[in-house]
Amino acid sequence: MGAVKVLAVSPHLDDAAFSVGGTLASLAAAGHQVTVATCFTASVPDPAGFALACQLDKGLPADVDYLALRRAEDTAAMAELGATRVYLGLPEAPHRGYTSAADLFAGVHEGDDVWRSLVAALDGYDADLWLAPQALGGHVDHLQVLRAVAAVERPVLWWRDSPYVLRDPGAVPGPDLPSGLAEVALPQDLHRRADACACYTTQLGFQFGGPDAMRAALAGLPEVLMAGERAREVVSALG
Repeated sequence: MGAVKVLAVSPHLDDAAFSVGGTLASLAAAGHQVTVATCFTASVPDPAGFALACQLDKGLPADVDYLALRRAEDTAAMAELGATRVYLGLPEAPHRGYTSAADLFAGVHEGDDVWRSLVAALDGYDADLWLAPQALGGHVDHLQVLRAVAAVERPVLWWRDSPYVLRDPGAVPGPDLPSGLAEVALPQDLHRRADACACYTTQLGFQFGGPDAMRAALAGLPEVLMAGERAREVVSALG
């Protein structure tokens, strides 16, 4: 099989790199066309409440466009991975009515149907192989991405969400994860993953305790991918 189109659907600006960056880097190095479509990337003017707290607690003043800063970090990270970046421009959960860190992990709010917007945004993509989160950890944005990708019925490799799997190795996937999955193995460039992850400077302290701690934590975390029959056929054809 020749070069294929690969699409990773990332909830936030860092999830794909943290969770499956080594696989994406290896696929790109092998000549495949790798794109990362990040879902929740919208800048929201004049954030308030919990949304504002999410940047203040990282030492960023209120007048900084937090998502613009994160998009710039992501641009550098995607260059490290050899991937093309696409931003779907939907608002993160704190801008959709989620009011605290605990609320982000307490289940999807009634009436939060952002997954439908994601289905519409993703439906036009014709990638040969998709990658998406299992929603380990239960973050509402990850649950919404899982639901949307499952709904479009493409050949998907489902990744373990990092750093959530580091915090809870026994975390269970979201309820929309398809059945009949089996583990598949692909080459992984874990050094390139770490270099890409280091670009997300606003997140490293909060998520890992700093860049050195990130590299140490991810060094021992292989990327485990689960696939249905269609995705396994694509992987098998890659050789």
